[in-house]
Amino acid sequence: MFDALSTSEDLPVSSEDLPVPSEDLLAAYGWTERQTEQFAPLAEAGLVAGRLVRVDRGQADAVIADPGTGALTTVRADTRPVSGAETLDNPCTGDWVAVDPYAEPMTAVAAVLPRATAIVRKGAGKRSEGQVLAANVDTVVIAVSLAAEPDLGRVERFLALAHESGAEPLIALTKADLVDDAEYIRADVEQIAPGATVLVVSAETGEGLDVLRACLGGTTALIGQSGAGKSTLTNALLGSEVMAVQRTRDSDNKGRHTTTTREMFVLPGGGVLIDTPGLRGVGLYGGEGLQQAFAEIEELAEACRFPDCSHRTEPGCAVRAALADGTLAHRRWDSYLKLQRENEWIASRSDARLAAERERTWKARSKNARGNIRPWHGSRAPK
Repeated sequence: MFDALSTSEDLPVSSEDLPVPSEDLLAAYGWTERQTEQFAPLAEAGLVAGRLVRVDRGQADAVIADPGTGALTTVRADTRPVSGAETLDNPCTGDWVAVDPYAEPMTAVAAVLPRATAIVRKGAGKRSEGQVLAANVDTVVIAVSLAAEPDLGRVERFLALAHESGAEPLIALTKADLVDDAEYIRADVEQIAPGATVLVVSAETGEGLDVLRACLGGTTALIGQSGAGKSTLTNALLGSEVMAVQRTRDSDNKGRHTTTTREMFVLPGGGVLIDTPGLRGVGLYGGEGLQQAFAEIEELAEACRFPDCSHRTEPGCAVRAALADGTLAHRRWDSYLKLQRENEWIASRSDARLAAERERTWKARSKNARGNIRPWHGSRAPK
């Protein structure tokens, strides 16, 4: 029935040696009552529940509970039945899906269940379409290498991206074994990461890994720049060499793309981890993530005399006062304004795209309506 890639070790069955229910098997990958309710009508249609652990162009690896063996199995499935152009609805790693085992010429993903969370960044170039990096994520671990001085503006950008996903952000300062002042750097990063946990870790020495493991649960996505040590950290958390690792360039400490696709792994202590390719560009895709990443600026703005304060020349501006007395750093304010302009641009592009789609729909309907009008022939007007 299925083209199985690999089969996990059989999980324990009931005392009567009956097959374990699919939802119990998939619990290791994060299946909850929420998915049970969503999947109920799809199960009645003869489809099989699964989770995408790797997505390539047009195909994906899905973990399913094989009805025949009563064990978790990874199958190769065609994603084209639910994919069109590059849209946010296309299947991605972390999606809960309905798999059709009888599809021809191969097993296929027939439907994608609604997502609880999604990490979405702006598409490449000047395109305003978004790209989903991972779905149904509980924690976003932002890997920041200590091999070079961290770019605080980039960290803020990653934080906004993580907050916007709806997941909990956590910053892992990696390669702590290469510096002597890791704790001082951690203090600096904490100042620009309100509400986020900041940890110092080293996959080489094991420093901080136990604390990091204790912070993880459910589904974790690991994001960051190339060379941030994500693959090395993934290997350390899994306790095995599942990811290839390349050295960063000595000239500029920049990394090479070791990871080429988003892939999910089961953590030894429970939960799953999605490793992602290095992100050289992190374009935001609008939303409230910016407000959460810069929570203190939002609080200051609420204290301004005028509710529509532009923070330029108005009297009683709490933001300008904080900049003047040093409570708010100018670098932090400039970073906020830059990301805010990006969000506004994305919003305007999205509005323009929606307006264009509405206009095309209206024109098509008008054309169809005109085509349905039957011409009247005769000397008298119709009664």
